[in-house]
Amino acid sequence: MKPALVLAALSLLLTGCINFGGETNAPAVVYYVLNDPALKEAEPVSLRADAPTLLVLDTTTGGFYDTDQLVFSRSDGTRSQYQFARWTERPGKRFADLMRTRLDRQGAWNVSAAGGYVRGDMLLDTELVEFYHNAASKPGQMRLVLRAELVDLKRRTLLGRRVFEQQVPLTTYDAAGAAQAANLAVSLALDELSAWLAMLQ
Repeated sequence: MKPALVLAALSLLLTGCINFGGETNAPAVVYYVLNDPALKEAEPVSLRADAPTLLVLDTTTGGFYDTDQLVFSRSDGTRSQYQFARWTERPGKRFADLMRTRLDRQGAWNVSAAGGYVRGDMLLDTELVEFYHNAASKPGQMRLVLRAELVDLKRRTLLGRRVFEQQVPLTTYDAAGAAQAANLAVSLALDELSAWLAMLQ
C-alpha cells in the first residue's frame, strides 16, 4: 500500500469519518414491562376452602407475535415491528403469569401452572390471537384478541370457549403510548376473562 494512502486512511480514522462499529447516533432500545394495572389496586382475597384447582397453561401466540418486539400495523393485512422498542418478556409468557396472579388473588380458584405434579379440576387454555398497535390513524389503538377454553378435567368435557377483544386508544403516537395502552388492554381482557370463568365455575 502506498504511503500516501496509508496516511489518508489514518487521517480519516482519527477525525472520526470512518466508523468500524455500529451507529453511535442510533437511539437506545427501550424495554417495556407488560403489566396488569388492576393488580396494584386490588387486595388479595382469601382462598375459599372448597375452591377448585385450576391449571393454567402458558398462553400461546401466533408466530409473528411470539417475539419481544412491539408489533404495529399501518394498514390492513400488514404487520411490522418497532425497531427500538422491546418487551422485557415475550407477551404470551408474561400474559400467562399476569393471568395466574389475577385469578389467584380472586380466591375463587386454587391456581397452578399446568404441567407440574398438581392434579387439577379444570384446565384453562388461552391464545393471544392478535396483540399489536393499530397505527392506521394517529395515534391509533392497541388491539388485543384473546381466545380462551375451559376444560373439565374430571369429566373430560369442554365447559366453554370464548373470544375476548379489546381496543384501547393510545394517548401518544409512539412505542411508549403503545406499551401503556397494551397494559390497559391486558387488564380489561383479564376483567372479562375472570367474569366469564366465574359464570362457568
